[in-house]
Amino acid sequence: MSNSKNNAVIKYNRWGYIFLIPFATAYIIFQMIPLITTIYNSFFENYRDGLTIIGPNFIGLENYKTLLESGKLLTYAKNTLIMWVMGFVPQIVFSLLLAAWFSDPALRLKGQRFFKTVIYLPNLIMASAFSMLFFTLFSNVGPINSILVGTGILKESYQFFNHVWSTRALIAFMNFVMWFGNTTILLLAGMLGIDTSLYEAAEVDGANATQIFYRITLPLLKPILLYVMITSLIGGLQMFDVPQILTSGSGDPVGSSMTLIMYLNMHLYSKNYGLGGALSVLLFIITGILSLIIFKAMGYEKGVKK
Repeated sequence: MSNSKNNAVIKYNRWGYIFLIPFATAYIIFQMIPLITTIYNSFFENYRDGLTIIGPNFIGLENYKTLLESGKLLTYAKNTLIMWVMGFVPQIVFSLLLAAWFSDPALRLKGQRFFKTVIYLPNLIMASAFSMLFFTLFSNVGPINSILVGTGILKESYQFFNHVWSTRALIAFMNFVMWFGNTTILLLAGMLGIDTSLYEAAEVDGANATQIFYRITLPLLKPILLYVMITSLIGGLQMFDVPQILTSGSGDPVGSSMTLIMYLNMHLYSKNYGLGGALSVLLFIITGILSLIIFKAMGYEKGVKK
């Protein structure tokens, strides 16, 4: 009897593996093979000089040595992290505030579905269209400068894209506007999943709204917050389209808005696949290290909450 049950379980479980075949196939073809190929190419000299193709010639770790000695890798990594932090900090604060408002039954906010839809809409707009909009708004003869000069706030047009921090601030603000809706929905889903009896017990014990938020809501939101921070970090390190369009791919002024992916794109555009592969591997390592730091900071170790 037990053998027949075991056979039935094995046959039933077999369907699970069958349904996994499309995912496993897509993962191997579109992720695993390109990853291995990129690592392989990073050890070769392979680029185009005019009409002449140099390589592929095996040169070991020379591509990595070239990137690390140039100093550009650390500079562009710093640029990327600065703009990510400038956009992510207000994003997480604003999203937590909105999620707390929408999930608080005591406020009884009306039209929640409408406001949730409006909040999420910027996430649906293409980053290229968003970048062109901001480029037009903040250009030297754009509407923003016209308003500032017309109202007497400025005597002459402010060149937003010729100053380091104004350019970085615009890029960070655009990333904030595009992604805070997605973050709000995720945090709201986490808050709505918290057992309401915990809040009721805290209120009976005399806890105020601030104490409930810091002692109950935030600790129970840690898994969602961890997911948001990791995915936002990965997205931040892959920042490309917004600064690429706003600065026409130059990363100006003085390379202050040049990101790691823009730097990678320069190597791929010049057909230098060796340096491009090495930079991709280094970016993968940087992402892994920063993700581990976030895991540690959030109180997780080896995937298990402390």
